[in-house]
Amino acid sequence: MVKVVLWGALTHATNGEAELDLDVRTVKELLTRLETDYPALAPQLKKGVSVAIDGQIYRDAWFAPIPEGAEVFVLPRMVGG
Repeated sequence: MVKVVLWGALTHATNGEAELDLDVRTVKELLTRLETDYPALAPQLKKGVSVAIDGQIYRDAWFAPIPEGAEVFVLPRMVGG
């Protein structure tokens, strides 16, 4: 089980739920689970998000493992120069 924190505008798609406890083992499992449980998140997930696992940010790292007990933050992808 991992603690997942949704950041910023992502909570609009979860009726304000910002913290979730999920049983997922990879970033892909995490994003699939979020899309299944919160279909309103799908557009933002398709645009891209950043995932931080225990303080390290991952981008497009679908198979990055998520250790048991990890703290995971899901953030809208930031762009800019």
